[in-house]
Amino acid sequence: MSATPTAALGSPLLSLRRILLFTIFTLVLLPVQAVLVALSADRARDFPYWYHRQVCRILGIEVQRRGQQSEDAPTLYACNHVSYLDIPVLGRCIKGSFIAKAEIAHWPFFSWLAKLQRSVFVERRSSRTADHRDQIASRLEQDDNLILFPEGTSGDGNRVLPFKSALFSVAERRPHDQPLTVQPVSITYSHLDGLPLGRFLRPYFAWYGDMELPDHAWRALGLGRLTVIVEFHPPVTLKDFGSRKALAQHCEAMVSTGVMRALTGREPEDESRDERDDSLEDSEKNPDEDAGVVAR
Repeated sequence: MSATPTAALGSPLLSLRRILLFTIFTLVLLPVQAVLVALSADRARDFPYWYHRQVCRILGIEVQRRGQQSEDAPTLYACNHVSYLDIPVLGRCIKGSFIAKAEIAHWPFFSWLAKLQRSVFVERRSSRTADHRDQIASRLEQDDNLILFPEGTSGDGNRVLPFKSALFSVAERRPHDQPLTVQPVSITYSHLDGLPLGRFLRPYFAWYGDMELPDHAWRALGLGRLTVIVEFHPPVTLKDFGSRKALAQHCEAMVSTGVMRALTGREPEDESRDERDDSLEDSEKNPDEDAGVVAR
């Protein structure tokens, strides 16, 4: 499927409200983060975490966390990739920086956000491999957590694409002469206004193929309250598997299991309930949001 469904869903007024609030909120805070990046690495790590929590509130996203997040610093988080909304969702769960494609450094507006979150931009050209390796090594030695999308692209949210073992080369680093902790993380877009999304509605939030970003975002942000399940799987190291390929296969299997579990409504075996995000609890409900996916 290469385009979003054509059915008329959602509220243009809600979409406009959310986009305006997001834009104003972000523009006001961009200078604050720029100063923090220049003055304090610790505060520059903490501020995006708070920022993404507020962005999830503005955009009507509720996050349900499962599993135990790694307490090791640094940790490499290996996550499936579904949408541009993955950024605020993961950013409000993890104090870390994203490993991103070099093209994003040249995107209007979003490049500013990525740079101020101290993202690591990587190119596919082999001539730049050494530069990227040194940059990543430096960040790990500073105990910076990094977030990786090993699929190399975004998928439709109904399944996990194969993890590319080459992208796990960062796991070969040994910050402070210790094996780097790698934690697989599943992200699943599960419910809209409390109802399961299903295969029909999930493309309204999954951004993949040749979908145009402005049109997709306008449609997605005009819908109701979105629930996203983020599951943290047991941390591992490259030493546990002996090769990047085996590590990639393990992480892919764990992430796929988490996505399928969330899609089918099953609970993790070691947990009786989810840790629910409080980002929406204190926000005032908007009549447009209550309209949800009702056609106008």
